[in-house]
Amino acid sequence: MNYKSITPGAFLSRPNRFIAMVDIEGTVETCHVKNTGRCKELLLPGVTVYLEHSDNPARKTKYSLIAVRKRDTLINMDSQAPNQAAYEWLASGHLFPDLALLRREVTFGDSRFDLYAESTKPDRKIFMEVKGVTLEDDGVARFPDAPTERGVKHIYELCKAAEAGYEAYLLFVIQMKGIKYMEPNDVTHKAFGDALRYAASHGVHVLAVDCVVTPSSMLIDEFVEVRL
Repeated sequence: MNYKSITPGAFLSRPNRFIAMVDIEGTVETCHVKNTGRCKELLLPGVTVYLEHSDNPARKTKYSLIAVRKRDTLINMDSQAPNQAAYEWLASGHLFPDLALLRREVTFGDSRFDLYAESTKPDRKIFMEVKGVTLEDDGVARFPDAPTERGVKHIYELCKAAEAGYEAYLLFVIQMKGIKYMEPNDVTHKAFGDALRYAASHGVHVLAVDCVVTPSSMLIDEFVEVRL
């Protein structure tokens, strides 16, 4: 996926989870943060961030914060980017080379999964939930960065889909390179880790991929080991 009109800046502060104050060439701008997670390890005073400029006159803010530099690593922190990147990745023939149908936001049971796919092979129907990962420590990616009851619910719904005969996938899109492996963040939310381990033993495919990130793009690149 690609962005337009990218501008670098220096992060100053985050008054609330929706906005950030950023210094752009000496001018302090109020910017929309496209990730409502905590991101405390990323948004530190003085770090370089990358902003997408909007020409929409109806917007209250002219910029959206989409990426941040953490030492030598560029991390995309747009919470909408993983779904788009996964859609483009699958549409290009990755993972399901015999793809016949690909749709977004399809309901099953009490959940709406991010992606639904069908194959040219008879009766191959697939649900996929996508989770974006921005939390990294010494090359280890972890999810979630905050408790997510909604995420736990989605996992158990994927289990139900698998029981009903669908192929079920949980895809972690790690929004950076340089990752050794991915694991559930049991310290932050053990219930999510427990649900993930249960799902992996009950027919749900748990995968992780990293991404090549630039200030103006994010593309899924390689599979990353998942340790449960």
